[in-house]
Amino acid sequence: MRNRGIKILCGLVCVASVVLIIVMLRSSWPGTTGGLESATVYADEPTLPMPVEEVLKLFFAHAENGRFGEMYDKITEISRRQITRVDFIERNRNIYQGIGARDFIVSDVRVHEVYDRPGRRIVDYTLQISTVAGYIIHDHQAVFELDASGEYRKHWSSATIFPELGENDRVRVIILPAQRGNIYDRHGQMLAGPGPASQVGFVPGRMREDAYDVAEDIERIAALLEMTPENIIRRLGASYVREDTFVLLRTISRDAQELIDELLTVQGIMVSTTTVRYYPLGRAAAHLVGYIQNINAEELELLRDYGYHMNSVIGRTGLESIYESRLRARDGREIFIIDSAGNRGITLARRSPVDGENLYLTIDTEIQLQLYETFAGDMSASVAMNPQTGEVLALVSTPSYDPNYFVRGLTQSQWDAIIENENLPLLNRFRSTFSPGSTMKAITAAIGVDAGIIDPLEDFGRHMRWQQDSSWGGFFVTTVTDYSGPANLNNAMAWSDNIYFAQAALRIGADAFAAGLRDFGFGARIPFEYGMFSSSISRTGGFTSDIQLADSGYGQGEILINPLHMAVIYAAFVNDGNILEPRLIYSGQNTSHWLPNAFSPETAQTVLDSLIFSVEYGTGRPARIPGRTLAGKTGTAELKDAQGDDTGRELGWFVLLTADETAENPLLVVSMVEDVQGRGGSGYVVPKVAGLFG
Repeated sequence: MRNRGIKILCGLVCVASVVLIIVMLRSSWPGTTGGLESATVYADEPTLPMPVEEVLKLFFAHAENGRFGEMYDKITEISRRQITRVDFIERNRNIYQGIGARDFIVSDVRVHEVYDRPGRRIVDYTLQISTVAGYIIHDHQAVFELDASGEYRKHWSSATIFPELGENDRVRVIILPAQRGNIYDRHGQMLAGPGPASQVGFVPGRMREDAYDVAEDIERIAALLEMTPENIIRRLGASYVREDTFVLLRTISRDAQELIDELLTVQGIMVSTTTVRYYPLGRAAAHLVGYIQNINAEELELLRDYGYHMNSVIGRTGLESIYESRLRARDGREIFIIDSAGNRGITLARRSPVDGENLYLTIDTEIQLQLYETFAGDMSASVAMNPQTGEVLALVSTPSYDPNYFVRGLTQSQWDAIIENENLPLLNRFRSTFSPGSTMKAITAAIGVDAGIIDPLEDFGRHMRWQQDSSWGGFFVTTVTDYSGPANLNNAMAWSDNIYFAQAALRIGADAFAAGLRDFGFGARIPFEYGMFSSSISRTGGFTSDIQLADSGYGQGEILINPLHMAVIYAAFVNDGNILEPRLIYSGQNTSHWLPNAFSPETAQTVLDSLIFSVEYGTGRPARIPGRTLAGKTGTAELKDAQGDDTGRELGWFVLLTADETAENPLLVVSMVEDVQGRGGSGYVVPKVAGLFG
């Protein structure tokens, strides 16, 4: 035991020695004054309080960052006796967050000493706050006291928030609504704008008294409005609901008079008229115009700083989305004080509402409706334009949907009818690209003739079945019609001779043909307000075999083209080879070119003559109108897994345009219809398109 005690004592001595050595070493390190006495003196020296101007800025930095508890820690003991921490935090949070306060700037700070109160400081300053209604700028005066801990604390009252704010006053923010811009066609006919609708709701104080009767009424209304009873009960039980509150259940069409009459037979139901975004053309222009909906939480989080709020609407699809920044209503805000009696006081900030911009389109409502009605039962895409100006007169995709459903709120049956439709009514087909079939032949001709490779008068020789050589194995190019006369450009175009254009593509060559297509805009972004998918040459951007090159010459292979792109290329045949920039916004500006001089005026006239010949004598003859000069081309694209496949799908195309440059209302229409197999191929489309020219 004795030895153990000695060891412990020696250990303690060693530890003490080490500590002493460390202290002595520290006294000699750079930046120290040396010795234990100096260290003791520095530890006892009092620290100076944070300057009041810094305390002031820190106070409002806490306000900006929502640290209201830390703000409370900076106020004087006297102020804390006037308001509890909980009430302080709630009052400041409600006001600052309610007005969207941010970017606090404290400036022009002037500190005054109070000589009979050494620990008191009076500070004059200017406070600027950014809010949802603009900037609020006030001159303030604050009083600071040095407390027992040697720190400055701020006297606080509601006037610290705003000088005009009394202790029992409240701050109110109201929205000053602006109007969303309307969308009009070229003649001023509204395509999107305000329209009437009916709001259906319960008024609790007018409902039947007996609980069983009420339950019965709720069940009945739920069935009529395609809601669940639980949903209705939840709305009736909301905290804001009083006896005389109109509890909105659903917005319906004002034209649903039969439904409205039945709804009104239920006691407590009220139907009122409201104004909603309205699309007069409904299904006929749904994909073009699009629709709006209430902003969702994720969008609001991203767009709050741009003036959107929880009741904002936003363009969801179509032009409503594309031109959201121009169409959107920028609601105003007003921030003002209300006293305890509910009387309105001073306005602190006001931002005036700004209505959205009205859009005027080149669209012609009559043509839009006619095209939709023509193809309403098909899966189709159509473009109508003025071939001399590039103004788009119609853009139609079928099948379609009613955008008004999305604005008023879809019922389950309406939504089911849309998503369960195998023909995909939500799909916008005029934005997409498709295999062009024989409508490609005019493009192949233009490339070959312009390059001097194709002589329009040369007879390529008529064949019904052809291959370049035996290396093609069992693959042959076939032609459907055995026409009379030479296999020159006019006859080949008129009778849609696949073999002629396969040979033309091979003569042009893979590199030159691909370059020619790129000169025509393949692979490039189409310069159009409405984002279109770009046309493509192939998956690789070129041709990997002679068979693929030959197939592409007559619109098979992997070639894909957008209908609007097809339209502007065909318009070039009446514009001296200049490919126009398609336009959708009506501005009265001069025609502009997307691809000027894509081919020569002589080439344009040569190909145009062959397209006129096709309407007068060939596959486009059903569209012929005596006394009018029309040019056009049919096309049937075969979507087959292999040559000889008789079960593949077919796309039917027809392009028809006014070829007389003196015509009063020149028109070009491109229409593509899916699944025309067994319905005459492109022959199904021809009379439908021709009807727009009659």
